[in-house]
Amino acid sequence: MIRMLLADDHPVVRAGLKALFSSESDIEVPAEAETAEAAVELCREQRFDIVLMDLQFGSAGRGAMQGAEATRVIRSADGAPRVLVLTNYDTDADILGAVEAGASGYLLKDAPPTELIAAVRAAAAGESAISPAIEMLLQNRADAAGSPLTLRESEVLALVAEGRSNRDIGRQLFLSEATVKSHLVHIFTKLGVSSRTAAVAAAQTSGAIRSRAL
Repeated sequence: MIRMLLADDHPVVRAGLKALFSSESDIEVPAEAETAEAAVELCREQRFDIVLMDLQFGSAGRGAMQGAEATRVIRSADGAPRVLVLTNYDTDADILGAVEAGASGYLLKDAPPTELIAAVRAAAAGESAISPAIEMLLQNRADAAGSPLTLRESEVLALVAEGRSNRDIGRQLFLSEATVKSHLVHIFTKLGVSSRTAAVAAAQTSGAIRSRAL
């Protein structure tokens, strides 16, 4: 029996997912978490085989733990459950950040139910469970991008998009202002732009960072 923890801040989403997975004879959902912090705590208290983790916990408030960080903490423990990310976000920074944190799979919330169930079983068996749509997206971006941004460059540019100064970015990412400026120079060169505004626009268009509409 595969024991699953559902971690998502939307009650309706959790209810729908629980109904979906509970209808399978080999999957049970004994617990749910509304915040990333709650997911981490539940994993310390109980044994799970899989955590289905949202990336963005909007109701948690500014500065609260988010899905990628929770994934990293959960996966760092001995005998840790595997983590599958299930989200609306498909930007390079989100995907790479989740995989770097230790996620075994990455799926979008509009994936077919059969695909979600198959991904859970695959992850429980120790296999990678990257959505076919995500695999195609990454391949298309790799084919189209002559020099894609690194994860750190995407993180820097995402904070630029939020209107952060170089000093603020450095403090959040534990970098010096000089290092932040160096990252921006590389970003401008890769994207073929000469300003912060143009870099943000180009990265949002290519899917390297999230659009503000998300």
